[in-house]
Amino acid sequence: MVLDTATLRIAFALMALALGLLFYFSAYRTTRSPYSGWWCLALVFFLSGSAAFLLDGTPHQWWANPLGNVLLVHGGVAVWAGARSLRSMPPPRWAFNGIPLATLVASAVDNPATNVWAGGPVFLAGMSFSIGLASRELWQLEPGYSRVRIPMAAVAAGVSVFYLGRLVAFLLDGQAGSTFVTIFGSEVTTLVTMVMLVVASFSMAALSSEQQTQALRMAATRDDLTGLLNRKAFLDLASEQLAHPPVAKPSGVLILADLDHFKAVNDTYGHAAGDEVLQAFAGACRDTVRSTDLAGRYGGEEFVLFIPGGTADSAERIADAISLRLAQASKADGPQMPTVSYGITTYDAGTAGLEALIASADAALYTAKSLGRNRTARSDRTF
Repeated sequence: MVLDTATLRIAFALMALALGLLFYFSAYRTTRSPYSGWWCLALVFFLSGSAAFLLDGTPHQWWANPLGNVLLVHGGVAVWAGARSLRSMPPPRWAFNGIPLATLVASAVDNPATNVWAGGPVFLAGMSFSIGLASRELWQLEPGYSRVRIPMAAVAAGVSVFYLGRLVAFLLDGQAGSTFVTIFGSEVTTLVTMVMLVVASFSMAALSSEQQTQALRMAATRDDLTGLLNRKAFLDLASEQLAHPPVAKPSGVLILADLDHFKAVNDTYGHAAGDEVLQAFAGACRDTVRSTDLAGRYGGEEFVLFIPGGTADSAERIADAISLRLAQASKADGPQMPTVSYGITTYDAGTAGLEALIASADAALYTAKSLGRNRTARSDRTF
């Protein structure tokens, strides 16, 4: 029995529907992870796009084929958005709207009533581009994610390369050419996509559960207001690094920071404005320190930074950069950002514990405040 394109598309649509329902009830309703939500949406787009293509060769082809192209490309973009959600990054608006819009325009102006492959090059390029970006996002995930991301990234890369091959064959051989029809035709593509989707489905649930685990871990270690490490998480991580310093960076610095006259901000502008100031300072810290450094909210308007490999001089430069970024965050219709006082202390491989280190930085911070605030003071000891 020969399976024609319509039969394969019906089979693909039914499989997408089954996977979508299965994934919705087994993954999304259980974890509520953004990743599983995006995949459910992608499956809806794939299902709808395949259904639209069933109107090929009918009087409705003029609108059904462009719609099918747009829906499938939207599915590819949703796969990319899901991959980006694993790194807590939203999809760029230009991609989510622009790629399908470009596909729609290209399909609409290419005689869709008579041309089955109206807008074909743009459609194929959009699929290859969006799914290729999804593969790139999965490869860039930190090692903390499950190894299941690797086969998922490989599957996405394979689909992207396949659509790129379709595009090249379409441009060089034409839609009726033997290479395009035999190797990259609709029947072959539907079969390949079905196999890839089944393989990918085994990784979806694992990545969704991992995303939920990461979110719970983040909630347990992060300060709700600022997004920096909370006090307990900072103390645990800094103590661990002091006890087992990396060979390349056995010394470093700890910076204790306190927002000057912060109570006046709350009293003058209200607590909402105070929260805005704390968030602005946290953002200045994130934009200044390295990803390998530790930044935490120590309590109230007091923050702490742990900089492996840093020196007292580099710590002063970091403090100056944070204060500059904070000052630049002031808005004409918002509270004036306060100045900041910093206490700096250094440590080396012989440092006994974090408590003495923080006490040293706190003494230096007291010195900075007693000298008039809005300045940095160094401890006279190395711990």
